[in-house]
Order: sequence, then structure tokens, then C-alpha cells
Amino acid sequence: MKTNRLGRSELSVSEIGLGCMSIGTDEKHALRILHEAMDLGITLLDTADLYDAGRNEELVGKAVKGRRGDVVLASKVGNRRVPGQDGWVWDASKAYILSAVKDSLRRLGTDYLDLYQLHGGTLDDPIDETIEAFEQLRREGVIRYYGISSIRPNVIREYVSRSNIVSVMSQYSILDRRPEEEVLPLLEANGISVIARGPVASGMLTDSGESKLSKGYLGYGEEELRAFRSGIRSAVKRPLAETALHYPLAAPAVACVLAGASTSEQIHANVEAARRPPLGAEELAAVRSAVPANVYAQHR
Repeated sequence: MKTNRLGRSELSVSEIGLGCMSIGTDEKHALRILHEAMDLGITLLDTADLYDAGRNEELVGKAVKGRRGDVVLASKVGNRRVPGQDGWVWDASKAYILSAVKDSLRRLGTDYLDLYQLHGGTLDDPIDETIEAFEQLRREGVIRYYGISSIRPNVIREYVSRSNIVSVMSQYSILDRRPEEEVLPLLEANGISVIARGPVASGMLTDSGESKLSKGYLGYGEEELRAFRSGIRSAVKRPLAETALHYPLAAPAVACVLAGASTSEQIHANVEAARRPPLGAEELAAVRSAVPANVYAQHR
């Protein structure tokens, strides 16, 4: 599989990464998916301490044992669980980040992370303190690089101007073109890569996704989504999921598309789609004509 450099880092990531949240908690099943992903050339494995209360990190750690050097291991921090309470609270403090990384490393069975990401963020956070935590971890060799996972343009701007992030994980798909106006140009100009999540829009941009349209998506209703799917299929003579996976990769700032998979068949389908030629200029123009660009409104 083709690989791309992640920002100005020394990390090389496969064009298709695995969003590990989708692998489930059954160990045998999860390890099979993870091993197949690595065998097929997927190098970026993205997890978080939040997923399944840390169980996801444990499973990823078991899968990469003996293969640690073959993968770019990424995790995320910021959602702190409170003992005795349901759910979690947001905590971007330096003290919490320095503490949480130790637990993630223990669960993952490694002494360093290739990429450590802030799992969200707002303008109300102690941003300088948050950056200090990541910079300290980098100096200590606990992490190689850091980034943020955010869909908030104003937060992204702060980290671009004040930190050494190498990546921004952001939702980006044919149905969510919001990053195109504000985020992608900013990151490209600063040598920071995008890890695009949600490429198939919760399954709506797959051949079997028509049944999901009734739920709506980003303010679009079922009939609009049905029209979008039809328009994309008419515009590009490829399987719908293949078009969806390749669309974000056409943006120069995008280094990797993060696709989830809960079955072996999905892993193989994602990898096969990635091996197909990229979308051409005419195909991209046709897709953009079929689905209008939306813009960020609430998430600032």
C-alpha cells in the first residue's frame, strides 16, 4: 500500500489506517482483524484510552507484540473517567496528560507512542499547559510526535500557531466537506497532515448503506442523502465506498484516511479500494457537483 509522510515528522503512514474503535472487545475476533490489517500493509493503528474503558488499547497492544516496529501506534488523551461515576469529564491539563500516558503505555505494552493526540479540545482549555505536556513527553522520549483530533477550526488555528503538532485528525468525507474551506489550506500551508476520519459517513457511502439514510447526517435528511448517493454513483463509475475512501486522499494535506472495520471482509475491501487508482480531476469535479460543500457553524 502507498505510504505518506505524516506532516514534517519522520513517520510514514499507510494511505488507509485502521480506526481501532470498531474492532470490538472479543479478543480472538479483534486480534484477527488487527493482524490481517497489518498483514495487508496497514501501518497506522489508531486507538484511545477512552475506547471500551482502555480495553481497546489492551487488544491493540497484544496485536502489535513482536511487530511494534512495523506500525505507527497512535493513541489519544483528554477524556478522564471518574471512579464511581458513569461517563467521563474533559481534562486537558498537563498533570492529567502526564499521568494518562503512563496508563496507555502499560495497556499497549510499549514504552513509547509514535503519535499522541489530544482527543478533542476547546478554546477554554489551558492550551499552553496542554502543549507543555506534549512537549515534555516528546523530550523524554515517551512520545515521538503529537497532534490533535478536532473538528473546531478555531482550536486547530491555535495549535497550528502555538505548537509543534504534526497532524490533525478531522472528520472529512464527501458528505462532510467542511474542512475544505478553512482547515485543509491552513494545514497544507504549515506542513501539517490531516488524518481523515469518517470517510464513509457512518456507512452511508457504501453500497449497503441505503438503510442508514433515515437517521440523517449533518442536517441532511433522508431524501437529500438518497439524492447525493445517486449523484455520486452517476458521476463516478466506481463502487461507492471506493469513491468515498479516495475522495479525502485527493486533498494534498491528507496523509491517511482512517477507516474502521469490524470484519475481515471490511478490512480486505478497504485495502482493495486503496489499491485502485486515485480519483481523476474530472471525477473529483463531478463528485463536488453532486454534493455541495458545507461549512462549520456550531463547532468553533
